[in-house]
Amino acid sequence: MKLININDKTCYSDFSLEFSRYFNKLFNFKDEFVIVCIGTDRSTGDSLGPIVGYKLKNYFSDKIGIYGTLNEPVHAKNLNETLNKINKVHKNPFIVAVDACLGSLNHVGCISIGEGSIKPGAGVSKDLPPIGNMYVTGIVNISGFMEFMVLQNTRLNIVMKMADIITYGITQSIMNIIDLKERA
Repeated sequence: MKLININDKTCYSDFSLEFSRYFNKLFNFKDEFVIVCIGTDRSTGDSLGPIVGYKLKNYFSDKIGIYGTLNEPVHAKNLNETLNKINKVHKNPFIVAVDACLGSLNHVGCISIGEGSIKPGAGVSKDLPPIGNMYVTGIVNISGFMEFMVLQNTRLNIVMKMADIITYGITQSIMNIIDLKERA
Protein backbone atom coordinates (compact mmCIF):
# COMPACT_ATOMS: atom_id res chain seq x y z
CA MET A 1 0.00 0.00 0.00
CA LYS A 2 1.27 3.44 -0.92
CA LEU A 3 0.05 6.77 0.43
CA ILE A 4 -0.27 9.77 -1.88
CA ASN A 5 -0.55 13.16 -0.17
CA ILE A 6 -3.00 15.45 -1.95
CA ASN A 7 -0.84 18.46 -1.10
CA ASP A 8 2.23 17.18 -2.96
CA LYS A 9 2.88 18.91 -6.28
CA THR A 10 3.12 15.51 -8.00
CA CYS A 11 -0.03 14.00 -6.45
CA TYR A 12 -1.91 13.63 -9.77
CA SER A 13 0.90 11.82 -11.54
CA ASP A 14 1.84 9.84 -8.38
CA PHE A 15 -1.71 8.57 -8.00
CA SER A 16 -2.08 7.80 -11.69
CA LEU A 17 1.19 5.84 -11.82
CA GLU A 18 0.48 3.92 -8.62
CA PHE A 19 -3.10 3.09 -9.62
CA SER A 20 -1.91 1.87 -13.05
CA ARG A 21 0.84 -0.20 -11.42
CA TYR A 22 -1.60 -2.07 -9.17
CA PHE A 23 -4.28 -2.29 -11.84
CA ASN A 24 -1.96 -3.71 -14.51
CA LYS A 25 -0.60 -6.24 -12.03
CA LEU A 26 -4.03 -7.47 -10.91
CA PHE A 27 -6.47 -7.01 -13.81
CA ASN A 28 -7.09 -9.88 -16.21
CA PHE A 29 -8.35 -8.45 -19.50
CA LYS A 30 -10.91 -11.28 -19.72
CA ASP A 31 -12.66 -9.93 -16.61
CA GLU A 32 -15.23 -7.16 -16.59
CA PHE A 33 -14.02 -3.96 -14.94
CA VAL A 34 -16.32 -2.60 -12.24
CA ILE A 35 -15.85 0.34 -9.89
CA VAL A 36 -17.87 0.51 -6.68
CA CYS A 37 -17.83 3.95 -5.07
CA ILE A 38 -19.03 3.61 -1.49
CA GLY A 39 -20.51 6.33 0.70
CA THR A 40 -23.35 8.77 1.00
CA ASP A 41 -24.03 12.32 -0.10
CA ARG A 42 -25.58 13.02 3.31
CA SER A 43 -22.23 13.31 5.08
CA THR A 44 -19.39 15.45 3.76
CA GLY A 45 -16.69 13.06 4.95
CA ASP A 46 -18.43 10.02 3.51
CA SER A 47 -19.19 11.60 0.12
CA LEU A 48 -15.83 10.81 -1.52
CA GLY A 49 -17.06 7.60 -3.18
CA PRO A 50 -20.30 9.03 -4.63
CA ILE A 51 -18.48 12.11 -5.94
CA VAL A 52 -15.88 9.93 -7.70
CA GLY A 53 -18.67 7.73 -9.09
CA TYR A 54 -20.56 10.79 -10.34
CA LYS A 55 -17.47 12.12 -12.10
CA LEU A 56 -16.52 8.75 -13.65
CA LYS A 57 -20.08 8.01 -14.79
CA ASN A 58 -20.02 11.16 -16.92
CA TYR A 59 -17.08 9.74 -18.88
CA PHE A 60 -17.53 5.97 -18.89
CA SER A 61 -21.14 4.97 -18.18
CA ASP A 62 -21.35 2.85 -21.34
CA LYS A 63 -17.82 1.37 -21.13
CA ILE A 64 -17.52 -0.09 -17.60
CA GLY A 65 -19.69 -0.86 -14.61
CA ILE A 66 -19.84 2.07 -12.22
CA TYR A 67 -21.85 1.71 -9.03
CA GLY A 68 -22.26 4.44 -6.43
CA THR A 69 -22.92 8.00 -7.55
CA LEU A 70 -24.43 11.10 -5.98
CA ASN A 71 -27.76 10.13 -7.56
CA GLU A 72 -27.58 6.44 -6.62
CA PRO A 73 -25.14 5.98 -3.73
CA VAL A 74 -23.88 2.60 -2.52
CA HIS A 75 -23.95 2.57 1.27
CA ALA A 76 -24.49 0.31 4.27
CA LYS A 77 -28.18 -0.28 3.54
CA ASN A 78 -27.75 -1.39 -0.09
CA LEU A 79 -24.20 -2.79 -0.28
CA ASN A 80 -25.29 -6.46 -0.21
CA GLU A 81 -27.96 -5.80 -2.84
CA THR A 82 -25.40 -4.00 -5.02
CA LEU A 83 -22.89 -6.86 -4.74
CA ASN A 84 -25.61 -9.34 -5.77
CA LYS A 85 -26.52 -7.17 -8.76
CA ILE A 86 -22.87 -6.87 -9.84
CA ASN A 87 -22.43 -10.64 -9.73
CA LYS A 88 -25.58 -11.15 -11.84
CA VAL A 89 -24.83 -8.43 -14.41
CA HIS A 90 -21.05 -8.79 -14.83
CA LYS A 91 -19.14 -11.90 -15.82
CA ASN A 92 -16.20 -12.44 -13.46
CA PRO A 93 -16.10 -8.80 -12.26
CA PHE A 94 -12.80 -7.21 -11.24
CA ILE A 95 -13.90 -4.71 -8.60
CA VAL A 96 -12.08 -1.56 -7.60
CA ALA A 97 -13.61 -0.26 -4.36
CA VAL A 98 -13.41 3.48 -3.67
CA ASP A 99 -14.24 4.74 -0.18
CA ALA A 100 -13.45 7.41 2.38
CA CYS A 101 -11.92 6.45 5.69
CA LEU A 102 -10.66 7.93 8.92
CA GLY A 103 -7.05 7.65 10.04
CA SER A 104 -4.24 9.17 12.03
CA LEU A 105 -3.71 12.92 12.00
CA ASN A 106 -0.50 12.70 9.95
CA HIS A 107 -2.31 10.70 7.22
CA VAL A 108 -5.32 13.01 6.78
CA GLY A 109 -5.24 14.21 3.18
CA CYS A 110 -3.64 11.03 1.88
CA ILE A 111 -5.01 8.54 -0.62
CA SER A 112 -4.07 4.88 -0.34
CA ILE A 113 -4.12 2.30 -3.11
CA GLY A 114 -3.78 -1.40 -2.47
CA GLU A 115 -4.45 -4.97 -3.44
CA GLY A 116 -7.39 -6.84 -1.98
CA SER A 117 -10.68 -5.85 -0.45
CA ILE A 118 -11.75 -3.21 2.02
CA LYS A 119 -14.28 -3.50 4.82
CA PRO A 120 -16.59 -0.49 4.41
CA GLY A 121 -18.06 0.99 7.55
CA ALA A 122 -15.40 -0.49 9.83
CA GLY A 123 -14.46 2.99 11.10
CA VAL A 124 -18.02 3.58 12.30
CA SER A 125 -18.57 0.06 13.70
CA LYS A 126 -20.72 -1.29 10.86
CA ASP A 127 -20.50 -4.96 9.93
CA LEU A 128 -20.49 -4.99 6.13
CA PRO A 129 -19.07 -7.51 3.67
CA PRO A 130 -15.57 -6.95 2.30
CA ILE A 131 -15.48 -5.67 -1.27
CA GLY A 132 -12.94 -5.31 -4.04
CA ASN A 133 -9.99 -6.94 -5.75
CA MET A 134 -8.25 -3.60 -5.38
CA TYR A 135 -9.05 -0.51 -3.33
CA VAL A 136 -8.64 3.24 -3.25
CA THR A 137 -9.30 4.96 0.07
CA GLY A 138 -9.11 8.63 0.94
CA ILE A 139 -8.22 9.45 4.53
CA VAL A 140 -10.56 12.40 5.03
CA ASN A 141 -10.29 13.01 8.78
CA ILE A 142 -8.99 11.66 12.10
CA SER A 143 -10.34 8.56 13.80
CA GLY A 144 -10.68 7.70 17.44
CA PHE A 145 -13.59 9.67 18.84
CA MET A 146 -17.18 10.32 17.71
CA GLU A 147 -16.58 9.12 14.15
CA PHE A 148 -20.06 10.04 12.89
CA MET A 149 -19.55 13.65 14.00
CA VAL A 150 -16.05 13.73 12.54
CA LEU A 151 -17.39 12.57 9.15
CA GLN A 152 -20.16 15.20 9.29
CA ASN A 153 -17.60 17.94 9.98
CA THR A 154 -15.00 17.03 7.36
CA ARG A 155 -13.90 19.81 5.03
CA LEU A 156 -15.45 19.49 1.59
CA ASN A 157 -12.25 20.93 0.09
CA ILE A 158 -10.28 17.81 1.11
CA VAL A 159 -12.96 15.48 -0.27
CA MET A 160 -13.21 17.35 -3.60
CA LYS A 161 -9.45 17.49 -4.12
CA MET A 162 -9.21 13.74 -3.43
CA ALA A 163 -12.10 13.09 -5.81
CA ASP A 164 -10.38 15.08 -8.57
CA ILE A 165 -7.09 13.19 -8.12
CA ILE A 166 -8.76 9.76 -7.98
CA THR A 167 -10.97 10.49 -10.99
CA TYR A 168 -7.99 11.69 -13.02
CA GLY A 169 -5.88 8.62 -12.21
CA ILE A 170 -8.64 6.09 -12.82
CA THR A 171 -9.62 7.88 -16.04
CA GLN A 172 -6.07 7.60 -17.37
CA SER A 173 -6.05 3.84 -16.69
CA ILE A 174 -9.51 3.27 -18.16
CA MET A 175 -8.63 5.10 -21.35
CA ASN A 176 -5.57 2.86 -21.73
CA ILE A 177 -7.71 -0.28 -21.23
CA ILE A 178 -10.36 0.83 -23.70
CA ASP A 179 -7.64 1.67 -26.22
CA LEU A 180 -6.02 -1.77 -25.78
CA LYS A 181 -9.35 -3.62 -26.07
CA GLU A 182 -10.33 -1.71 -29.21
CA ARG A 183 -6.99 -2.56 -30.84
CA ALA A 184 -7.35 -6.27 -30.05
